[in-house]
Amino acid sequence: MNNADIVGAHPLVLITGANSLLGTHVVLAITGRGYPVRALVRRRGSFSLEPHPGIEVVEGDFTDEGSLPGILTGCGAVIHVAACTGQGLSRYEEYHRVNVEATRKLLAASKRHGVKKFVYVSTANCFGFGSEADPGDETRPACHPFTDSYYARSKQQAQRLALDFSHSGKMQVVVVNPTFMLGPYGSRSGSNRIVLMGCGKVVFCPPGGKNFVHANDVADGVVRALARGVAGEAYLLCGENLSYTGFFHRMRTVTGSRPLCVTVPRFVLLGAGLFGNLLRTLGVANNFTLANMRILCVNNYYSGSKATTELGFSARPIEHAIADTLQWFGGVYDAINAQKKI
Repeated sequence: MNNADIVGAHPLVLITGANSLLGTHVVLAITGRGYPVRALVRRRGSFSLEPHPGIEVVEGDFTDEGSLPGILTGCGAVIHVAACTGQGLSRYEEYHRVNVEATRKLLAASKRHGVKKFVYVSTANCFGFGSEADPGDETRPACHPFTDSYYARSKQQAQRLALDFSHSGKMQVVVVNPTFMLGPYGSRSGSNRIVLMGCGKVVFCPPGGKNFVHANDVADGVVRALARGVAGEAYLLCGENLSYTGFFHRMRTVTGSRPLCVTVPRFVLLGAGLFGNLLRTLGVANNFTLANMRILCVNNYYSGSKATTELGFSARPIEHAIADTLQWFGGVYDAINAQKKI
């Protein structure tokens, strides 16, 4: 791959949400291949990477349409990672404002400023999931319970407009759909929380499962989509399909610990979801909505065969992501090693 393959005469790549788990890995992946990056963050202090001559860190808000000309000037490509990802907001309007309307404006502004290629980072749940024997792929429409999730619904709308933008010939747009990501640079309250949960003596497991993938592998898939992705196409970036219990058992091979795994009955989770919905109707934001609890009860499994065939994408065993995550949260990792020595 070379710069001309990706962005023509303008090698500068804008990355929104550059301080997020995936955004940080994408910055590293892009600069590691010799491309200069403009890293867009809301607060400069939240950017965790060391200063680098190939990284221009810019404070800004992609939802502010007036700031987009300055942000986009000189960019040949955009990788749109930033989104409203919280699962507990009480109203859909905020998801729509950030994930749909702001994305629409960013697409239009990118076209006006001569951006050649735009990669939109969506979510796997814009497609229907499947079983371990018959995992979901890019041909399946989104299905229940994700159609009831405010986050997933907003991402599906944004993905649709991004692909429509490409199909109309306005600009080359490629969509990538990562599954559940783990890895360094994430926060304790984000997706990495599941790794920290597995460090306890007792782990309460939902009855379902999902596809787990290293954020670093996803970042490589994003770069491949930028270089090789077909305009107007979407690509699932997947790792391993595991039940929650299976995931915690795999953690044992990394940590050496043997926590007691207790499966939480479906009816308990659904009861909590009904209570969470009641709180939401009262305007109280919370993660225990019925949609979220139902999601924990399904086997949310996917296949990444399209990305493997067309992009050359591959993902390592999930133990790599677990180990890297624990090392990132060094104190937890050290505590586990201390326990193993006792």
